[in-house]
Amino acid sequence: MAQKLPKHVVIIPDGNRRWARKRGLAPWLGHEAGAKQFEKILKKAGDMGIKCLSFWGSSIDNIRKRPKREVAFLLKLFRDYFKKMAESEEIHKNKVKINVLGRWDKMFPAIVKREIFRVINVTKSYDRHFLNFCLAYDGRDEMLEAIKKICLLVKKQGNSIIKEETVKKNLFTKDLPPVDFLIRTGGEPHLSAGFMMWDIANAQLYFSKKFFPAFGPKDFEKAIKDFQKRERRFGK
Repeated sequence: MAQKLPKHVVIIPDGNRRWARKRGLAPWLGHEAGAKQFEKILKKAGDMGIKCLSFWGSSIDNIRKRPKREVAFLLKLFRDYFKKMAESEEIHKNKVKINVLGRWDKMFPAIVKREIFRVINVTKSYDRHFLNFCLAYDGRDEMLEAIKKICLLVKKQGNSIIKEETVKKNLFTKDLPPVDFLIRTGGEPHLSAGFMMWDIANAQLYFSKKFFPAFGPKDFEKAIKDFQKRERRFGK
């Protein structure tokens, strides 16, 4: 029976809007409640010794296709949250390096990008914990971009030998370890838009019926304990 902690945990926080609708609230208030819950989960993950935590904040379609008012609220939430993290005593005390992956640098307004670049810069030298956000992220887009880069590399170098390391080096997640454990809330047991499809090849999966704003630190701890009970064979 495995007792080790997963080194890299990812969270797909589904159910914010459904949580809000059930309470007669505007959908974007579900995102606000989810952000508050994430702060609690982040502290729990740190207390438990999780070294690398990734969080899917938005997909490309979330930004392109959802109502403008909801997207505007979400972008303001990102701006305020990253500003808060850049100034957080906890982040600096615990030496948390923050990475942000995806198309946010092309799709987000300058006022939001400024805060994201700021927190990346002020935490770039840290190496005790790693906190990664996927914003305007789509796993299919990530793989397509990697394939394009590799094609250009092959054309330039004339070397058609492509190894696993070649693929990894050209992903958005090139600096991240493989995913050990993926948690998805919201009651729908599936993966969206090819989320980190290369990195979750050997990941254990955990699906919670709770909407993310109702998924608290105790639920996160329960999920981690479930992981620790599992036996990982890796094809052996």
